[in-house]
Amino acid sequence: MTIAAHSVPAELIQCWRELGLWEDISLGAAMARAARAHPGALLHVHAAVGAREATLAQIHADGLELAGSFHALGLRAGDVVAMQLPNCLENAVLFQAVAALGATLLPIVHIFGPAELGQILADSGAKALVVPGRWRSIDFLDRLARLPDLPALRHTIVIGDTAPQGMLRWADLPRGDRPDVAIDPGAAAMLLYTSGTSAAPKGVVHTSRSLLAELNAPLGGKAPGGAWLGPWPSGHIAGSLNILGHALLGRPMVVLESWDAAAAAELIERFAVEQTSGTPFHLSGLLEAATAGGHDLSSLRQFLIGATIVPPSVVAASEAAGIRCCRCYGSTELPTLSQCEPDDPLDKRLNSDGRLNPGCELRIVDDAGADLPAGSEGELAVRGPERFSQYTDAALNAASFLPGGWFLTGDIGRIDADGFLAITDRKKDIIIRGGENISSREVEELLLQMPGVRDAAAIGWPDDRMGERVCAVLIAEPAAAVTIEAIGEVFRRLGVARYKTPEKLVFLDEFPRTPSGKVKKADLRRELSALQGELDRETQP
Repeated sequence: MTIAAHSVPAELIQCWRELGLWEDISLGAAMARAARAHPGALLHVHAAVGAREATLAQIHADGLELAGSFHALGLRAGDVVAMQLPNCLENAVLFQAVAALGATLLPIVHIFGPAELGQILADSGAKALVVPGRWRSIDFLDRLARLPDLPALRHTIVIGDTAPQGMLRWADLPRGDRPDVAIDPGAAAMLLYTSGTSAAPKGVVHTSRSLLAELNAPLGGKAPGGAWLGPWPSGHIAGSLNILGHALLGRPMVVLESWDAAAAAELIERFAVEQTSGTPFHLSGLLEAATAGGHDLSSLRQFLIGATIVPPSVVAASEAAGIRCCRCYGSTELPTLSQCEPDDPLDKRLNSDGRLNPGCELRIVDDAGADLPAGSEGELAVRGPERFSQYTDAALNAASFLPGGWFLTGDIGRIDADGFLAITDRKKDIIIRGGENISSREVEELLLQMPGVRDAAAIGWPDDRMGERVCAVLIAEPAAAVTIEAIGEVFRRLGVARYKTPEKLVFLDEFPRTPSGKVKKADLRRELSALQGELDRETQP
């Protein structure tokens, strides 16, 4: 079924077509086109136990074979196929297979525990799930055993030597013929979940058109160029775009199974990588590892940095090492709204998130959705060809769009006289740790389950490497035995992803509140800033 765009004017869509940003082609057809044009494009996956690599032609052929297997299992166009995998070749094959079938791919961040995984599978109605049996310290089979009843989930496929009763091994999938199906480029092609202001993950729907627009916009019709390095997990929009850059553009890709700064420095030198991306955590680690290992990073044309607060000191350190650091801004809903370019002045790359990508538009609005005067700070309302189609939750759609297809981002910013965007604050109540959004409300609800906790607020604690870490601010009974260790144990028992667990703990007698009783987070952050030095000397992760 075609998913209706939210009131995007027809004349605007026609403009996107004329710019070459809006293609009337499905992901499956675009992948077949890329495999013909760039059959030898290499995908290299680095893992702790060794590297694996394959050409685009090989991955595409394996994907078509897997699509036949899925069809033999009864999966059809429009069905949701979920995967919770670290970066691996099977991951890339799944992208190809699901696109060829006309189904919807749901990549899930591999560190999500049974709490988040169960919510996502239930909300999406996924009919198939692919997981490894075990990866590093994660026992995926134990995770599956802790899931709630999921009536829609028909097939669980395990990449490994064994599979529990009722599940299938990847190696034992049936053979089948891939059907020749007509796939609507306006239908759901990918579904990703991100945390927001609510406790439940938000389902973000992308189509073939929006994903192709995101990849085509920066190229302006040019060839994809040299190798890229991808540090992101595939459940993250940036990780999915790394795999799609190889699958749809024939871009040579070097992908890390999981982040390893020393390996990244060595791979950049070995493959003459021209571009990579990440957060301050990735960039700081890369610079330190290159120095320690004596690796040459001179091939890097630019390092795109975003997904969290970017300290100017990190950009300055990159510049000193000869790497052009380019800040950017986007979200799962609209992956790249703006970005700096290597030739932009240093002060712009230090203090702004760049100019708008081709086809993207931006308004600065007040709480009522009215435009503010030029130079004012306000909420970003955005639209563009790579904007998502909708949320899976109709209530979120009603609250997130202005007439004309303008998406309210929940971020605060301003545009300078030269057209550069600067993000100055966030309206939505989230913490961004290492590029991952964390719902403050979700953390607070979990903290309130602890004995002796009378009230809780979760805020982002500034951190040069991770951008922010989760800080739990509590009002507790005097005799309550609440510690960082006790909080960690509760979060583990509840099956919550580890990165959401508070790493700082502060006790207060009362919170600053609005007349209606809501905690004033901005005032709370200012109140605690004086304690930063003291807390930073306390329990460290």
